Amino acid sequence: MSETAVAVGAWEALFRAQVSIMRELNAAFPTDDISFNEYDVLFNLSSQPERRARIRDLTRHLLLTQPSISRLVDRLASKGVVEKQTDPGDGRGIIVALTDHGYDLYRRTAVDHAAAIRRRVGGSLDHDELVTLTDLCTRLRLGDTTGDPGDPGATTRADAEVGAAS
Repeated sequence: MSETAVAVGAWEALFRAQVSIMRELNAAFPTDDISFNEYDVLFNLSSQPERRARIRDLTRHLLLTQPSISRLVDRLASKGVVEKQTDPGDGRGIIVALTDHGYDLYRRTAVDHAAAIRRRVGGSLDHDELVTLTDLCTRLRLGDTTGDPGDPGATTRADAEVGAAS
């Protein structure tokens, strides 16, 4: 089998696994207070300094378009979960800040969501396989072909969700 065929097969397996797991986690999402995508915004804000970020910076971390993120942020603001503020350094920019209520909602949701992830992902792979999967996915995300698993000091979603759960 050619290297191209092997790479395409690996991509297909990774993509289908991600879609399948995301659908299952979405179906088992532990609250009706926010959606799975809204939670992703809260997760990303929770790991930012002062729990705030510009909308354009959120766009780099979410699998949504900027207009979709803007609508999502508006819904969260109407629920009192986030606040929209004008960027003092650039009047055209919008900063999204997680409110105390939003952070509490995030933490409560993260506990149950992390448990669902543990059951679904941890139930399929043992500890060493999970470590290997994390390293491989980090290398893929960073585009690293040297074998270096990336910045060991970087905060991952797993670190943040486990931290929120404790």
